[in-house]
Amino acid sequence: MSEAFANRKLFFLTLFLWILLNGTLALDVFAVGVVVAAAIAFFFGSSLSFLSGYRLTLASARATLGYIGYFLVELAKANLSVARVVLDPALPVVPAIVKVRTRLKSPVARLLLANSITLTPGTLTVEMTGEWLYVHWVVAKTTDTHAATEAIVAGFEKYLEVMYD
Repeated sequence: MSEAFANRKLFFLTLFLWILLNGTLALDVFAVGVVVAAAIAFFFGSSLSFLSGYRLTLASARATLGYIGYFLVELAKANLSVARVVLDPALPVVPAIVKVRTRLKSPVARLLLANSITLTPGTLTVEMTGEWLYVHWVVAKTTDTHAATEAIVAGFEKYLEVMYD
């Protein structure tokens, strides 16, 4: 992908974010957004190249919304699960480091996956090597690679594949 195309993509993504955050399409606010987005794309385009891997399609926009929703639901479920473990010492704590596989090819998608796993209470991405992630799981339901991949990775992966790969 050419640098000019990547900068245009960054411009439109930042302009879209500007419009979302301001909540209006008033001409003056939109004009300032165009200037700010252009400045960001011009001055920081090369250092924000991780955004260039994002697909600008309707499917990826839907996948992004789905990803955010899925992440928030998983975050709430994980918080409740960890709270139960902390508040009731009789519940079994079965810590384990499990090996999971990702099908994601994009480095940015893999990074988002690892960070999403880490931000979800009860799991922590310890290492990422190629297609393998090593995840510390506080209440490990399994140590089988395939089953752990389904439990930890699959939900995030289906959205990230549409967004990046």
